[in-house]
Amino acid sequence: MTIDEKKELQLHAVAVREGILTSAHGAGAGHPGGSLSAADMFTYLYFREMRVDSKNPKNPNRDRFVLSKGHTAPGLYSVLAERGFFPKEDLPTLRHIDSYLQGHPNMHTVPGVDMSTGSLGQGISAAAGMAKGAKYLGSDINTYTVLGDGELAEGQVWEAAMFAAHYKLDNFCIIVDLNGLQISGETEKVMNTKPVDEKFASFGCDVVEIDGHNFDDMESAFERFHENHGSGKPTVILMHTVKGKGVSYMENNVEWHGKAPNDEEYERGMAELAAIRAELEVGV
Repeated sequence: MTIDEKKELQLHAVAVREGILTSAHGAGAGHPGGSLSAADMFTYLYFREMRVDSKNPKNPNRDRFVLSKGHTAPGLYSVLAERGFFPKEDLPTLRHIDSYLQGHPNMHTVPGVDMSTGSLGQGISAAAGMAKGAKYLGSDINTYTVLGDGELAEGQVWEAAMFAAHYKLDNFCIIVDLNGLQISGETEKVMNTKPVDEKFASFGCDVVEIDGHNFDDMESAFERFHENHGSGKPTVILMHTVKGKGVSYMENNVEWHGKAPNDEEYERGMAELAAIRAELEVGV
Protein backbone atom coordinates (compact mmCIF):
# COMPACT_ATOMS: atom_id res chain seq x y z
CA MET A 1 0.00 0.00 0.00
CA THR A 2 1.10 3.57 -0.50
CA ILE A 3 2.29 5.87 2.30
CA ASP A 4 -0.92 7.89 1.98
CA GLU A 5 -3.11 4.79 2.18
CA LYS A 6 -1.28 3.66 5.28
CA LYS A 7 -1.60 7.07 6.90
CA GLU A 8 -5.33 7.09 6.16
CA LEU A 9 -5.67 3.72 7.92
CA GLN A 10 -3.64 5.01 10.87
CA LEU A 11 -5.94 8.03 11.19
CA HIS A 12 -9.01 5.80 11.10
CA ALA A 13 -7.42 3.63 13.79
CA VAL A 14 -6.96 6.68 16.03
CA ALA A 15 -10.64 7.53 15.56
CA VAL A 16 -11.60 3.94 16.38
CA ARG A 17 -9.60 4.14 19.60
CA GLU A 18 -11.26 7.44 20.48
CA GLY A 19 -14.63 5.79 19.96
CA ILE A 20 -13.64 2.91 22.24
CA LEU A 21 -12.74 5.30 25.06
CA THR A 22 -15.86 7.39 24.45
CA SER A 23 -18.21 4.41 24.56
CA ALA A 24 -16.63 2.82 27.65
CA HIS A 25 -16.58 6.17 29.44
CA GLY A 26 -20.20 6.80 28.51
CA ALA A 27 -21.22 3.38 29.78
CA GLY A 28 -19.14 3.51 32.93
CA ALA A 29 -18.32 -0.09 32.02
CA GLY A 30 -17.06 -2.20 29.16
CA HIS A 31 -13.87 -3.78 27.91
CA PRO A 32 -11.42 -1.21 26.54
CA GLY A 33 -8.17 -3.22 26.82
CA GLY A 34 -8.91 -5.92 24.26
CA SER A 35 -10.84 -3.47 22.09
CA LEU A 36 -7.76 -1.25 21.82
CA SER A 37 -5.41 -4.15 21.08
CA ALA A 38 -7.60 -5.18 18.12
CA ALA A 39 -8.36 -1.64 16.90
CA ASP A 40 -5.81 -1.73 14.08
CA MET A 41 -7.15 -5.05 12.81
CA PHE A 42 -10.74 -3.81 13.01
CA THR A 43 -9.65 -0.81 10.97
CA TYR A 44 -7.90 -2.86 8.30
CA LEU A 45 -10.79 -5.28 7.98
CA TYR A 46 -13.48 -2.63 7.55
CA PHE A 47 -11.55 -0.08 5.51
CA ARG A 48 -9.43 -2.28 3.26
CA GLU A 49 -10.12 -5.99 3.41
CA MET A 50 -13.82 -6.80 3.66
CA ARG A 51 -16.56 -6.31 1.10
CA VAL A 52 -19.18 -4.42 3.10
CA ASP A 53 -21.49 -1.46 2.44
CA SER A 54 -22.69 0.77 5.27
CA LYS A 55 -25.59 1.94 3.09
CA ASN A 56 -26.71 -1.66 2.54
CA PRO A 57 -25.61 -3.58 5.64
CA LYS A 58 -27.78 -6.59 4.83
CA ASN A 59 -26.46 -7.07 1.30
CA PRO A 60 -26.57 -10.87 0.90
CA ASN A 61 -23.30 -10.80 -1.05
CA ARG A 62 -21.33 -9.03 1.69
CA ASP A 63 -18.41 -10.63 3.46
CA ARG A 64 -19.24 -11.75 6.99
CA PHE A 65 -17.52 -10.80 10.24
CA VAL A 66 -18.03 -12.42 13.64
CA LEU A 67 -16.49 -10.95 16.77
CA SER A 68 -15.91 -14.15 18.71
CA LYS A 69 -14.45 -12.24 21.67
CA GLY A 70 -17.78 -10.46 21.97
CA HIS A 71 -16.89 -8.56 25.13
CA THR A 72 -14.77 -6.23 22.97
CA ALA A 73 -17.94 -4.84 21.42
CA PRO A 74 -16.69 -1.25 22.00
CA GLY A 75 -14.04 -1.90 19.34
CA LEU A 76 -16.51 -3.34 16.84
CA TYR A 77 -19.07 -0.60 17.47
CA SER A 78 -16.43 2.08 17.08
CA VAL A 79 -15.19 0.82 13.72
CA LEU A 80 -18.77 0.37 12.48
CA ALA A 81 -19.52 3.97 13.43
CA GLU A 82 -16.30 5.15 11.79
CA ARG A 83 -17.29 3.24 8.64
CA GLY A 84 -20.72 4.93 8.65
CA PHE A 85 -23.03 2.11 9.74
CA PHE A 86 -24.53 4.31 12.48
CA PRO A 87 -23.79 7.75 14.00
CA LYS A 88 -20.70 8.19 16.13
CA GLU A 89 -22.83 10.29 18.45
CA ASP A 90 -24.51 7.09 19.64
CA LEU A 91 -21.29 5.53 20.98
CA PRO A 92 -21.59 7.09 24.49
CA THR A 93 -24.95 5.32 24.91
CA LEU A 94 -23.20 1.95 25.19
CA ARG A 95 -24.96 -0.30 27.73
CA HIS A 96 -27.59 2.32 28.54
CA ILE A 97 -30.98 0.80 29.24
CA ASP A 98 -32.61 2.45 26.19
CA SER A 99 -29.66 2.02 23.80
CA TYR A 100 -29.40 -0.38 20.87
CA LEU A 101 -25.67 -0.71 21.65
CA GLN A 102 -25.69 -3.54 24.15
CA GLY A 103 -22.65 -4.68 26.09
CA HIS A 104 -22.14 -7.54 23.63
CA PRO A 105 -22.86 -7.47 19.87
CA ASN A 106 -26.53 -7.91 18.96
CA MET A 107 -27.26 -8.70 15.32
CA HIS A 108 -30.91 -7.68 15.78
CA THR A 109 -30.24 -4.11 16.90
CA VAL A 110 -26.86 -2.96 15.53
CA PRO A 111 -26.41 -2.31 11.79
CA GLY A 112 -23.40 -4.20 10.47
CA VAL A 113 -23.30 -6.88 13.18
CA ASP A 114 -23.57 -10.31 11.54
CA MET A 115 -23.78 -12.47 14.67
CA SER A 116 -24.71 -11.96 18.33
CA THR A 117 -21.77 -13.10 20.46
CA GLY A 118 -20.46 -13.08 24.00
CA SER A 119 -20.09 -16.65 25.19
CA LEU A 120 -16.48 -17.41 24.34
CA GLY A 121 -15.85 -20.07 21.70
CA GLN A 122 -19.26 -19.82 20.11
CA GLY A 123 -18.42 -17.02 17.69
CA ILE A 124 -15.80 -18.97 15.76
CA SER A 125 -18.24 -21.87 15.48
CA ALA A 126 -20.96 -19.62 14.04
CA ALA A 127 -18.43 -18.10 11.65
CA ALA A 128 -17.32 -21.55 10.49
CA GLY A 129 -20.97 -22.33 9.75
CA MET A 130 -21.27 -19.15 7.69
CA ALA A 131 -18.15 -20.09 5.71
CA LYS A 132 -19.58 -23.58 5.12
CA GLY A 133 -22.84 -22.05 3.95
CA ALA A 134 -21.04 -19.86 1.44
CA LYS A 135 -19.16 -22.89 0.13
CA TYR A 136 -22.40 -24.84 -0.21
CA LEU A 137 -23.96 -22.02 -2.22
CA GLY A 138 -20.90 -21.64 -4.43
CA SER A 139 -20.56 -18.01 -3.31
CA ASP A 140 -17.38 -15.92 -3.25
CA ILE A 141 -18.25 -14.59 0.23
CA ASN A 142 -15.40 -14.63 2.75
CA THR A 143 -15.92 -15.02 6.48
CA TYR A 144 -13.67 -13.48 9.12
CA THR A 145 -13.61 -13.91 12.89
CA VAL A 146 -11.51 -12.40 15.70
CA LEU A 147 -10.79 -14.37 18.88
CA GLY A 148 -8.97 -13.50 22.08
CA ASP A 149 -6.02 -15.59 23.25
CA GLY A 150 -7.77 -16.38 26.55
CA GLU A 151 -10.65 -17.69 24.47
CA LEU A 152 -8.42 -20.45 23.10
CA ALA A 153 -8.92 -22.33 26.37
CA GLU A 154 -12.46 -23.13 25.17
CA GLY A 155 -12.63 -26.58 23.59
CA GLN A 156 -15.25 -25.37 21.13
CA VAL A 157 -12.55 -23.29 19.40
CA TRP A 158 -10.68 -26.42 18.42
CA GLU A 159 -13.84 -28.21 17.32
CA ALA A 160 -14.45 -25.28 14.96
CA ALA A 161 -10.88 -25.45 13.65
CA MET A 162 -11.31 -29.18 13.01
CA PHE A 163 -14.62 -28.51 11.25
CA ALA A 164 -13.10 -25.76 9.10
CA ALA A 165 -10.23 -27.93 7.94
CA HIS A 166 -12.40 -31.00 7.38
CA TYR A 167 -14.76 -29.08 5.11
CA LYS A 168 -11.89 -27.31 3.35
CA LEU A 169 -13.11 -23.81 4.24
CA ASP A 170 -10.43 -21.82 2.45
CA ASN A 171 -12.86 -18.87 2.49
CA PHE A 172 -12.52 -18.71 6.29
CA CYS A 173 -10.02 -16.42 8.05
CA ILE A 174 -9.49 -16.93 11.79
CA ILE A 175 -7.71 -14.04 13.52
CA VAL A 176 -6.38 -14.45 17.06
CA ASP A 177 -5.50 -11.42 19.19
CA LEU A 178 -2.45 -12.54 21.16
CA ASN A 179 -2.14 -9.72 23.70
CA GLY A 180 -1.09 -12.06 26.52
CA LEU A 181 -3.64 -10.90 29.09
CA GLN A 182 -7.13 -11.99 30.11
CA ILE A 183 -9.48 -10.98 32.89
CA SER A 184 -7.68 -12.90 35.62
CA GLY A 185 -4.07 -12.30 34.61
CA GLU A 186 -1.42 -13.42 32.14
CA THR A 187 -2.91 -15.88 29.68
CA GLU A 188 0.15 -18.08 29.84
CA LYS A 189 -0.28 -18.47 33.62
CA VAL A 190 -4.09 -18.77 33.70
CA MET A 191 -4.20 -21.46 31.00
CA ASN A 192 -1.20 -21.88 28.77
CA THR A 193 -2.36 -22.66 25.22
CA LYS A 194 1.07 -22.49 23.59
CA PRO A 195 2.20 -23.44 21.00
CA VAL A 196 -0.80 -21.79 19.32
CA ASP A 197 0.75 -21.88 15.85
CA GLU A 198 1.48 -25.60 15.99
CA LYS A 199 -1.98 -26.38 17.35
CA PHE A 200 -3.81 -24.63 14.50
CA ALA A 201 -1.40 -26.10 11.94
CA SER A 202 -2.02 -29.59 13.32
CA PHE A 203 -5.74 -29.12 12.62
CA GLY A 204 -4.94 -28.41 8.97
CA CYS A 205 -4.92 -24.60 8.94
CA ASP A 206 -2.37 -22.35 7.25
CA VAL A 207 -0.89 -20.15 9.98
CA VAL A 208 0.60 -16.67 9.60
CA GLU A 209 2.11 -14.64 12.47
CA ILE A 210 2.17 -10.85 12.33
CA ASP A 211 2.61 -7.67 14.34
CA GLY A 212 -1.03 -6.79 14.99
CA HIS A 213 -0.29 -3.07 14.88
CA ASN A 214 1.50 -3.14 11.50
CA PHE A 215 -0.68 -2.56 8.43
CA ASP A 216 2.02 -3.86 6.05
CA ASP A 217 2.02 -7.14 7.95
CA MET A 218 -1.76 -7.28 7.70
CA GLU A 219 -1.65 -6.67 3.97
CA SER A 220 0.78 -9.58 3.51
CA ALA A 221 -1.30 -11.85 5.74
CA PHE A 222 -4.51 -11.20 3.84
CA GLU A 223 -2.70 -11.67 0.53
CA ARG A 224 -1.78 -15.11 1.87
CA PHE A 225 -5.44 -15.71 2.79
CA HIS A 226 -6.55 -14.93 -0.76
CA GLU A 227 -3.75 -17.06 -2.20
CA ASN A 228 -5.12 -19.94 -0.11
CA HIS A 229 -8.44 -19.84 -1.97
CA GLY A 230 -8.64 -23.14 -3.79
CA SER A 231 -6.19 -24.83 -1.42
CA GLY A 232 -8.85 -26.18 0.94
CA LYS A 233 -7.00 -24.68 3.91
CA PRO A 234 -8.51 -22.18 6.35
CA THR A 235 -6.15 -19.32 7.18
CA VAL A 236 -5.22 -18.41 10.75
CA ILE A 237 -3.63 -15.02 11.44
CA LEU A 238 -1.93 -14.85 14.82
CA MET A 239 -1.49 -11.17 15.63
CA HIS A 240 0.85 -10.19 18.45
CA THR A 241 -0.56 -7.06 20.09
CA VAL A 242 -0.36 -4.84 23.15
CA LYS A 243 -3.47 -4.84 25.33
CA GLY A 244 -4.68 -1.24 25.69
CA LYS A 245 -2.57 -0.09 22.72
CA GLY A 246 -2.59 3.66 22.17
CA VAL A 247 -3.46 4.73 25.72
CA SER A 248 -0.32 4.70 27.84
CA TYR A 249 -1.82 3.91 31.22
CA MET A 250 -3.84 1.02 29.78
CA GLU A 251 -1.04 -0.66 27.85
CA ASN A 252 -0.13 -4.13 29.14
CA ASN A 253 -2.24 -3.48 32.24
CA VAL A 254 -4.70 -6.29 33.01
CA GLU A 255 -6.80 -3.95 35.16
CA TRP A 256 -8.17 -2.44 31.94
CA HIS A 257 -9.59 -5.70 30.63
CA GLY A 258 -13.05 -4.79 31.89
CA LYS A 259 -12.93 -1.34 33.44
CA ALA A 260 -14.10 2.05 32.19
CA PRO A 261 -12.04 5.25 32.45
CA ASN A 262 -13.27 7.93 34.84
CA ASP A 263 -13.50 11.56 33.69
CA GLU A 264 -9.84 12.35 34.35
CA GLU A 265 -8.60 9.12 32.75
CA TYR A 266 -10.85 9.67 29.76
CA GLU A 267 -9.51 13.17 29.15
CA ARG A 268 -5.94 11.95 29.50
CA GLY A 269 -6.47 9.11 27.04
CA MET A 270 -8.22 11.34 24.51
CA ALA A 271 -5.38 13.87 24.77
CA GLU A 272 -2.84 11.13 24.02
CA LEU A 273 -4.81 10.01 20.99
CA ALA A 274 -5.17 13.62 19.81
CA ALA A 275 -1.39 13.94 19.96
CA ILE A 276 -1.00 10.81 17.83
CA ARG A 277 -3.44 12.24 15.30
CA ALA A 278 -1.64 15.58 15.19
CA GLU A 279 1.65 13.81 14.47
CA LEU A 280 0.05 11.75 11.69
CA GLU A 281 -1.57 14.81 10.13
CA VAL A 282 1.74 16.60 9.68
CA GLY A 283 2.19 16.86 5.94
CA VAL A 284 -1.29 15.53 5.09
